[in-house]
Amino acid sequence: MRLILIGPPGSGKGTQAKLLSENLRLFHFATGDVLREAIEKDTSEGRKAKPFMTAGQLVPDAIVNEIVAAQFRGSDKPRDFVLDGYPRTIAQAIALDHVLAEQSLGLDAVVFLNGDDEEIVRRLGNRWTCPNTMCNAVYHALFKPAKVAGKCDLCQTPLYQRDDDKPATIRKRLQVFHECHDAILRHYRDQNLLIEVCGSGDIEAIHAKLVNTLRV
Repeated sequence: MRLILIGPPGSGKGTQAKLLSENLRLFHFATGDVLREAIEKDTSEGRKAKPFMTAGQLVPDAIVNEIVAAQFRGSDKPRDFVLDGYPRTIAQAIALDHVLAEQSLGLDAVVFLNGDDEEIVRRLGNRWTCPNTMCNAVYHALFKPAKVAGKCDLCQTPLYQRDDDKPATIRKRLQVFHECHDAILRHYRDQNLLIEVCGSGDIEAIHAKLVNTLRV
């Protein structure tokens, strides 16, 4: 089976991709891991990507496309896989279409793990972290609150909220996701590949729903 898994930040996409790879015996193609591997192996594509990743910037489409293409053109290319984190732009989706067609690797489905934006903000925007580097405990104001509000249960250090966990930041990330991915979803819907699965609920229930949908 050959799949692409798409979902907004906080939808649990990475977790579901990993579970699919384990339960359906698929190669888990996580773009971040592939980029890091290319850098570690000092490939020509990895050398191009390294300055951007070191600076914390998005790697340009052309470089990411080169790295992905190299994976699928290699002698050990995966025949069954789940792509997680790629494509992120319509240009990447079109480039991927060409590479997969060239290698006779047609997609079986593109799964959109759809989540309600406000639920995602509620889930991610209530996380608080202990800044003590010897502790680094994480709390959730709704699901795992500290016994004493604002203080770590383990070391009593005042908790703080990382910038990435602030509701305003999460809403901005969701806005960027929708701006980039709406065109990608249309692209795959036009190819009759798109399947939508509700990403609300616990991990096991979502996974069961996902697997059942794919087996229909």
